[in-house]
Amino acid sequence: MTTQEALFNYCLRLADNHLILGHRLSELCSKGPVLEEDIACTNISLDLIGQANALLQYAASIENNGRNEDDLAFLRHERHFYNSLLSEQPNRDFAFTMVKQFLIDAFNYYLFDELKKSKDLTISALTTKGHKEITYHLRHSSTWIDRLGLGTDESNLRTQNAINELWRFTDDMFVMDEVDKMLITDGIATDLNIIKTKWQNTVNGAFEKANLKIPEKVWMQYGSKQGKHTEHLGFLLAEMQHLHRAYPGVKW
Repeated sequence: MTTQEALFNYCLRLADNHLILGHRLSELCSKGPVLEEDIACTNISLDLIGQANALLQYAASIENNGRNEDDLAFLRHERHFYNSLLSEQPNRDFAFTMVKQFLIDAFNYYLFDELKKSKDLTISALTTKGHKEITYHLRHSSTWIDRLGLGTDESNLRTQNAINELWRFTDDMFVMDEVDKMLITDGIATDLNIIKTKWQNTVNGAFEKANLKIPEKVWMQYGSKQGKHTEHLGFLLAEMQHLHRAYPGVKW
C-alpha cells in the first residue's frame, strides 16, 4: 500500500463517519420532540454532511481518478464504505439517538483535536474548522444525556437501555490497521489509543453524573474498516443514494 492509497482510505473513513451520522440525524427532521430540538438536530446534521463533503472532495483529489465528492458519496457500494458501525445504527427513540450521538461526538471531539496537528495541511485545516462545530455537538448531546439520565424513571430507563444496546459497537471506532500505522509514522494520522483514554474519561464522567452505567462483559462487534457492516447500512444507502442513481449526473 502506498502513502497515497492509505491517505485516500483514511479520508474516506473520516468522511463516511460524518456522512452516515449526518444522514441518520437528518431523519429526525420534522420528528424532533420539540420544535427547537428538531431545528438543532437538523443543523447538526448539516454540519456533519458539510464536513463529509469537504473530506470527500479532498479524497477525490488524492485518488485523482475522475471521481468527485458526489460519486464517492452516492456511487460506492456498502462494502466500500468505512464508517463506524455505531454511526449507522437506526434512530429508535430520542434517548437512543442522543446516546449514539454523544458517544460519537466525544470520539470526534478528541480525534479532530489531535488531527489539528496533522502534517497533512488539508486535514489539519479541515479538522481545525470542524472541531469548532463538534465542540457544540458534544455540548448539545452531553446536555441531553444529563437531562434524560436525571429526568423521569422512564427517561433514565430508556437511556440506559440505549447504552446497553449500543455499547457493543463502541470498540470498533478505535481499531487501528495498516492505514493508521503508516499515516501515524508519517505524522498525518493519530494514535487512537490516545483518543480512547480521553473518550473513556469523558463518557464515564457523563454517565456517572447522569446516574447511568456502562454495561459489563459486552461482546464487541468489529469490521467497519474492512467494509463489513451491520444490516442497517444497506437500507440507509438505498435511501440516500436512490435519487443520484435514478438520475445519473443530474444537476439542479
